[in-house]
Amino acid sequence: MKDNFWLKIKQANKPVLAMAPMAGFTDIAFRQICTDYGADVTYSEMASVTALFYNQDNLKDNETLNLLRWNKKREHKFVVQLFGSNPEHFAVATKIVSKEIKPHGIDINFGCPVGKVLKQGSGAELMKNLKQARAVIEAVLASTSLPVSIKIRAQSGDVTALEFIKSISDLPVAALMIHGRTLKQGFVGAPDFSLVEKIRPYFNGVILMNGGVVDLETAQAALHLSGADGLGLARGALARPWLFQEIKEGKSTEYSQAQISRLLYQHASSLVKLKGEGALVEWRKHACWYVQGLPGASKLRSQLVQVSHLSELENILQSYDLNN
Repeated sequence: MKDNFWLKIKQANKPVLAMAPMAGFTDIAFRQICTDYGADVTYSEMASVTALFYNQDNLKDNETLNLLRWNKKREHKFVVQLFGSNPEHFAVATKIVSKEIKPHGIDINFGCPVGKVLKQGSGAELMKNLKQARAVIEAVLASTSLPVSIKIRAQSGDVTALEFIKSISDLPVAALMIHGRTLKQGFVGAPDFSLVEKIRPYFNGVILMNGGVVDLETAQAALHLSGADGLGLARGALARPWLFQEIKEGKSTEYSQAQISRLLYQHASSLVKLKGEGALVEWRKHACWYVQGLPGASKLRSQLVQVSHLSELENILQSYDLNN
């Protein structure tokens, strides 16, 4: 392992705070915002190893690779998350990503509960198959000098997080993010914070708790009850990316509607600069999260989800700020 940045962050900056990987959300513009607010590590959206494997001879305009581009000046530590089920595909994809993208680390998804991912034997479905999962991790480790991390759930089928970690405890995995809910729970219900204590004797790397963290209070509870080295923030950070700053400072911050409007516009303009105004279609999902709890949020959302040009957004936000 060339540079285990995970250990360095843990030693220098506990708790370790990461923006967890989220398909359709953790794009380059949003990752930069999270970094600005104090995220120590940001993850890419999930990238298909199969897509990279079958397009390995045509990487110039590869859509999957373009999804993984990052800004070396604006993101402190960037990790690419891969999903799939075939060890050979993982090996090839890892080599491609290590060479072409040059992230700080590689992550393997064993926790995604989305149906189309499960049908491919990937995500949380792969977590059920201990033999195949181990083969995947070994293939990735053998194909890169970058630190390798994994993301799992509390349980998938009959396989618990503890059983999974025991089965790979001899492998040099640098970090582990545990979603504290089972595959059956999905994103509903209380996370199991006792998992970290059970797993710690079998895992020497950095452990991040994930799931159910939506504000400073739940973040502090998750850290206290779990004893984890840090947190992987997900949906909570979509609604309030300044949550990273709140956790680090230990105090809540109330953002005014004017501040949220400015952040909305900053995010949109950054995305347009990177990808053109067509990318505003992607941004609309973020906009719906940002405006939660604002006066007239329903009407504002209905306008924001139709935005196609920055000029339209400017007019909507100016009108909103004047009338609220």
